Amino acid sequence: MEIAFVVAVVAVIFVVKSIKVVPQQTAWVVERLGRYDRTLAPGLNFVVPFIEKVAYKHSLKEIPLDVPEQICITKDNTQLKVDGILYFQVTDPMRASYGSSNYVLAITQLAQTTLRSVIGRLELDKTFEEREMINAQVVNAIDEAALNWGVKVLRYEIKDLTPPAEILRAMQAQITAEREKRALIAASEGKRQEQINLAEGERAAFIAKSEGEKQAAINQAQGEAAAIREVAEATAQAIERIAAAIRQPGGEQAVQLKVAEKAVEAYARVAHDATTTLIVPSNMTEVATLIGSAMQLIDSKRASARPRREEAPDAASGRTGRVQ
Repeated sequence: MEIAFVVAVVAVIFVVKSIKVVPQQTAWVVERLGRYDRTLAPGLNFVVPFIEKVAYKHSLKEIPLDVPEQICITKDNTQLKVDGILYFQVTDPMRASYGSSNYVLAITQLAQTTLRSVIGRLELDKTFEEREMINAQVVNAIDEAALNWGVKVLRYEIKDLTPPAEILRAMQAQITAEREKRALIAASEGKRQEQINLAEGERAAFIAKSEGEKQAAINQAQGEAAAIREVAEATAQAIERIAAAIRQPGGEQAVQLKVAEKAVEAYARVAHDATTTLIVPSNMTEVATLIGSAMQLIDSKRASARPRREEAPDAASGRTGRVQ
């Protein structure tokens, strides 16, 4: 009875030890008699008790690893505290078990040394601008070495870059100076643009005014030209009519009579004006002839108005007169 009980207990222990349930996203490494045998997949698995054992258990999830803060020296000999975080994942459980005694520590140390090397090739200002480049170089360097460890480095992110307090004060002063400089430049640009706008406005106004004056002068000139044309056309028409009238019978005598009348009227007005000095032409024969012609025409007009009779000789044409 006792033997059966012992056998039953041993059987239960054997069964319990032979059944292994592996969780999802987990890999268990089995050794048989101290040597790697296989990797158990998630789910129900069986092992031989006392001969096989689960030597290593690995999580296949993405693991964040905080890389301790360290002091790096930049290319311009400035100390810089750098703090970052690394993300990796176990891809080969067998290599992760036997490739390194502690792959987490190895990854951490390699990340720190690679980061110091990358920072040492950059100046202080570039370290703040080239974060993506620094992260990429750290990932490439670690990922190449971690292949033998069965680990895949996914990404590295710099959490903080802290320069010394003196550098921070100098950077703050530089930033303040740059902002003041930009403010002064912006103000000067505003004044410059204002002056440009005013000058352009004055120029546009002057051009508009000159264009208006030009158009007004053109309009005035065109109006005067049109008036001159109208006067010239009217004068031409009057001259044409006068010429046509002269060509009619008696037209030439009418013109001579009109001229003589105007001459007599002009001399009469001058003679009656006591304040005017009368200048008598040197050749008075022409004046007398003009007046005589005018008188002859007047007599002929009167004679044509009376009944026809024998015309008496007209001695008026031989008269000579003197205007006082």
